[in-house]
Amino acid sequence: MAAFLGLVFTLLLGLAFVSKLFGISIFKEKCAASALPNGSKFYWPFLGETLAFLQPHKSTSTGRFLQQHCSRFGNVFKSHLFCTPTIVSCDLELNAFVLHNEERLFQSSYPKPVHDILGNLSMMLVSGELHKKLRSVALSFINASKSRPDFLHDVEKLSVSFIDSWRSKNQVFFLKEAKQLTFYLMLKNLLSIEPEDPIAAKVLQDFLTFMKGFVSLPLHIPGTAYSKAVTARRRISATLKDIIKKRESGTHVRGDFLDEVMGKGCLNDEEKVSVLLDLLLAGYETTSGLMALVVYFLAHAPSALQTLENEHQALRKRKKEGEALSWEDYKNMEFTSHVINEALRCGNLVKFVHRKALKDVKFKEYVIPQGWQVLPIFSAPHLDPSLHQHPSEFNPWRWGDPATNRKVTPFGGGLRICPGAELGKLEIAFFLHHFVLNLRWKTEEDECPMSCPYLDFKRGLVLEIEQIHNN
Repeated sequence: MAAFLGLVFTLLLGLAFVSKLFGISIFKEKCAASALPNGSKFYWPFLGETLAFLQPHKSTSTGRFLQQHCSRFGNVFKSHLFCTPTIVSCDLELNAFVLHNEERLFQSSYPKPVHDILGNLSMMLVSGELHKKLRSVALSFINASKSRPDFLHDVEKLSVSFIDSWRSKNQVFFLKEAKQLTFYLMLKNLLSIEPEDPIAAKVLQDFLTFMKGFVSLPLHIPGTAYSKAVTARRRISATLKDIIKKRESGTHVRGDFLDEVMGKGCLNDEEKVSVLLDLLLAGYETTSGLMALVVYFLAHAPSALQTLENEHQALRKRKKEGEALSWEDYKNMEFTSHVINEALRCGNLVKFVHRKALKDVKFKEYVIPQGWQVLPIFSAPHLDPSLHQHPSEFNPWRWGDPATNRKVTPFGGGLRICPGAELGKLEIAFFLHHFVLNLRWKTEEDECPMSCPYLDFKRGLVLEIEQIHNN
């Protein structure tokens, strides 16, 4: 979930400064100037260096802004971003320090447009006991789902269905397909809604409108993408409330997440809606983005693809014909796990998250003043040559060294570390099993993952596909 929360915020963070122009807070530097990290001395009024920081770039790099600033000032520097004095951290140790001191020294802090889009009860926005309660409910679903046979069957069945639907095609817009696949999986397991149910298409369309609002100026004017997103969020909430009411008035038990939440009685209706929306959005956006990264990198890494295919061919030979994949099968997909982890490191699904210092914080020779914004940049340590040999190279074998895991933070850390990381990896692993055994694919030459700062592909990751005719 931390990965989802970070991703959602990166989608809005770059735009939120517009709405803050009318209520800017002036922070006093309580510490001596010499205790602050070095940084630029010239900023544009209000905007600071925001526009340069948000300049789109390949997600396999840190981008020109960070490269130039780190070269000039070091891996920790001060700036002025999103109308706020900011400490930018490209340092693995400081990133971990910030993430693991959530609610003691640092706290998530989001502008009003984020509240308008997600609602004030989103796990991204709440803290303290309420955050613990909502996170606990989400964790109960995730932990129960990942090894449950019916959930595993749904993942495999829907993956096969999507791949079969491409048999008559030679081209696929993969990112769009991946988003549909992951969204329908979440609808099925949260609310027992099948992909062919008319309500599934209705909710998906609202989510598409919802997502467009994340990448638009936060102007609440009728007709703007932002205004449409706020309205779409209300429609999604109304749909979920209607589903909850119908479930309360009925006697049929479906055994899904909603049944579990209603049985506990620990949440009010607004909290139920918020948790459902958070999980739908997390499973829809984060997992589909990672799935696209894996497919993209494999298209350019024939040795890794061959090793991956060998692992899944061996697994297929061990299974009886028609036998479903199991939790044990997933745990034995060692190289598949390496491939997924390496795609996270190279592709940087989440570039950064947003924190605020609750008090003056000393870290090594630096002091972070109370009230200052802190941006831990996850992508920087992932691409640091002092931490990873040939960091720009997609090399899943590097994950054979357990130390590699300590040098990456793709799912955040601390109290907000993503609880759904294993669930997302499982969905991708099951999909890859059938994908690599049935298809060959290549991407267009100029296609690449982009950090905008949200993850996207120039052309939506168009794949040229060819069926494998197995004997």
